[in-house]
Amino acid sequence: MLYQFLLNFVDIFGFLNVFKYITFRTGLSLFTSLTVVLLIGGPFISFFSNRKIINPIRDDGPQDHIVKKIGTPTMGGVIILFGLLFSVLCWGDLSNSSVLFCIYIAISFGLLGALDDYKKIKHNNSSGISSKFKILSQVVLALLGISLFLYFVDYQEITNLYFPFFKNLIINLGWFFIPFSIFVIVGSSNAVNLTDGLDGLATVPVILVAGCFAFISYVTGNIVFSDYLQIPYIEGTGEVSIFCGAIIGSCLGFLWFNAPPAKIFMGDTGSLALGGSLGAVGIITKHEIVLAITGGLFVLEAVSVMVQVISFKLTGKRIFRMAPIHHHFEKKGWPESTVVIRFWIISIILAMIGLATLKLR
Repeated sequence: MLYQFLLNFVDIFGFLNVFKYITFRTGLSLFTSLTVVLLIGGPFISFFSNRKIINPIRDDGPQDHIVKKIGTPTMGGVIILFGLLFSVLCWGDLSNSSVLFCIYIAISFGLLGALDDYKKIKHNNSSGISSKFKILSQVVLALLGISLFLYFVDYQEITNLYFPFFKNLIINLGWFFIPFSIFVIVGSSNAVNLTDGLDGLATVPVILVAGCFAFISYVTGNIVFSDYLQIPYIEGTGEVSIFCGAIIGSCLGFLWFNAPPAKIFMGDTGSLALGGSLGAVGIITKHEIVLAITGGLFVLEAVSVMVQVISFKLTGKRIFRMAPIHHHFEKKGWPESTVVIRFWIISIILAMIGLATLKLR
């Protein structure tokens, strides 16, 4: 909204013409959200601490993990969402259906996560709302968002599924696009949620994935670059770069407080919102499979939980010492910082592979 207001004065102040450029506004979005989170982070942490908005810790986790994390405030996702939404409202095009879809997913999944965090805090346990209720709510929220997005979007090939490395391999999902999109959003949301178990573990991979998709959004919405890279051109998708820039800035600011030893956790408020938002961006840009590659760490964490549960139900035995898999390595004696940094390295490698798919076709 702010940038559109400033453009009214272009005839008087010619330099304001720079606000027409998506790249400039993406940079502003990143800087704005970063600044907002850094400014409000300290007061929010003090407020949460004073109100005893404390994160309940799983009692079956590593012993030193329990000792270090107990008493740390949670619901830091409120800070992330505030910086994210403030920045997008300033520099994003709110008439763009793709931007509105991302905002809807971020807010709705953030509110669901806040409800989960509230239940945990109120009852002083790590259970929160039931898994069935959480999944059902996510499916309903995603279905509503996808339905509205399909109604307003003006892109006939939106139901196509594109495969990296194969420029001519395209599958039209037809009506199956709706359940597929729900799976992407809900799966991404829960995968980030499962990864958010150690200080900074989920934050940096989210930054990396958002950075990749800020670039992907821009080139997908640029007819020249999309033609050169032989990827689908989707008009208006470039505006999603501003949303991705806001995610990067908010998460960088949050990492200042979430770095070991964390002063606050993002909680489900942040992880569900960020994961769902990344899923929405992957759908909008038609790079759902690339999302699974760049966010491969999230996939690994989610799969480790599913494998653990299936194995225990079928055989009565656990494959990992504890799931998600980052706790497995903690149980093996790896220091928390070692687990986090090595998982960051994996995320960096996967992000580079994901970007490489744009050219290797």
